[in-house]
Amino acid sequence: MEIKIFDRWPVKDVKVEDKGLEQYINLRPVLVPRSGGRYSKHQLHKSKMNIVERLMNKLQVPGHRSRKHVITSGKAVGKTNIHYKILKAVFERVEQQTKKNPIEVLVKAIENSALREEITQYQVGGIMVRRAVITSPQRRVDLSLSNIVQAAYRKSFGKKDTMVDTLTNEILGAYNKDGQKSEAIKEKERIEREAEGAR
Repeated sequence: MEIKIFDRWPVKDVKVEDKGLEQYINLRPVLVPRSGGRYSKHQLHKSKMNIVERLMNKLQVPGHRSRKHVITSGKAVGKTNIHYKILKAVFERVEQQTKKNPIEVLVKAIENSALREEITQYQVGGIMVRRAVITSPQRRVDLSLSNIVQAAYRKSFGKKDTMVDTLTNEILGAYNKDGQKSEAIKEKERIEREAEGAR
């Protein structure tokens, strides 16, 4: 019997086209994407976690944005069951709108919104120098997931749109490389423009 995500969507035909991310986007089939912290004790072992579970974990703790903690993750806590239902509803809408496997759409959205280079700062004498650096594959996936989830929370907080609506639109916008609809794509383009100017 074939194991499917949420007992509905198969992953055996889903391919990661970006060769740099191929080892870091895990598509091992699981019925319920929940490992219970099995990989948290080892550095970089989150790559062994299914990509759907990593997205679900980001829904619980999307992380901070920028050094000044512009966005807090305090409003995003909750039980796994809540985020399970949100993600399942999102996948159902994605499938309904695209007529494609939502896991395939999610993987393509992550690939499209994963930035390739960013800026770091270091001190030379008495001045701070900004320099473009290549982003590691693990960080590319992490930042992509964070940007997608943070954008969805930002659009739904205090608005009429629910988290299901905004997360669906964000994933579809990233899938279509639409900077008008996806803040993750817009953020990626902004950082890469700055990095290009700092080369």
